[in-house]
Amino acid sequence: MSRLRDVPLSALDLATITTGTDARAALAHTRELARLVERLGFTRFWLAEHHNMPGIASSSPAILIGHVADATTTLRVGSGGVMLPNHPPLVVAEQFGTLSALHPGRIDLGIGRAPGTDQRTAQALRRTTGPLSVDDFPQQLAELNGYFDGTEQLLAVPAQGNKPDVFLLGSSGYSAQVAGLLGLPFAFAHHFSAENTLPALALYRERFRPSARLSEPYALVCASVLVADTDERARYLAQPGALSFLRLRSGRPGPMATNEEADAYPYTDVERLFVEDRMASQVIGSPSTVEAGLEALLADTAADELMVTTMVAEQSDRLRSYELLAQIAQRSSERVKTEVEV
Repeated sequence: MSRLRDVPLSALDLATITTGTDARAALAHTRELARLVERLGFTRFWLAEHHNMPGIASSSPAILIGHVADATTTLRVGSGGVMLPNHPPLVVAEQFGTLSALHPGRIDLGIGRAPGTDQRTAQALRRTTGPLSVDDFPQQLAELNGYFDGTEQLLAVPAQGNKPDVFLLGSSGYSAQVAGLLGLPFAFAHHFSAENTLPALALYRERFRPSARLSEPYALVCASVLVADTDERARYLAQPGALSFLRLRSGRPGPMATNEEADAYPYTDVERLFVEDRMASQVIGSPSTVEAGLEALLADTAADELMVTTMVAEQSDRLRSYELLAQIAQRSSERVKTEVEV
């Protein structure tokens, strides 16, 4: 039984800046991608929050969400996510209440508890030199919900009555348990924490308590996916993203390399192992390879929704990957329909 035909498809974008381009081009590419996935029938389009990263232009999700929502008509647009420890809950409530009032029924608020950046930048965001802790995350989240629900003493205009669809994001068991206990949908970052995916989802479902928001668990899994015409071409196109991740983890973040730069990079043996391990957790290849990989991922995770992120150097290759992915899902649906009729 195919799960791919039954699971909604969504997209996560980081507004990637490549060598030789700039933030303006990256933001234009984000809008172009959003319009494409809307035409392809995707459910959501989320923007991530990252700071002090030369290769990522999505530092202000709320502003970018408004821009993308204005450029589309039916697509749900949201944050994947807003890092709540970086912002006063009142400000987040006001921003997303405004977005929801402007685009009723189309705004998602994905909340994360990590800073999404380095310690120094996090201190600058929070305007404090005190210790950076996420231990008070549940209280921050309760305060945020209170502004939307009208239970806080302060009035967050226009948050009350304009609550977006709230998701809790995570890459560990902690967030999974919080999401379960609060009865919230849970979005897991499989694309950079694959080893924690199954344990976290098990914890989420085990700890889930029905709420006014959900009667049953709802798990969204975000995976790194790249589809090209052949396996060889897909692996070639995946090299810049893998090199960017290597540089980030080595403390050398920068714009994403071009395909040629990544292909010519002189990897050490240790670096090569790191990159191969990184790519092994991704779904990369021709349409048939990617279909098999996604079916396996969905079977393992029993995800209710699949979100994909595609890190490549060229916008044309990114768009092509999403088009091929939509074709895979369509063929899967048609194949199952034919088998049922027969």
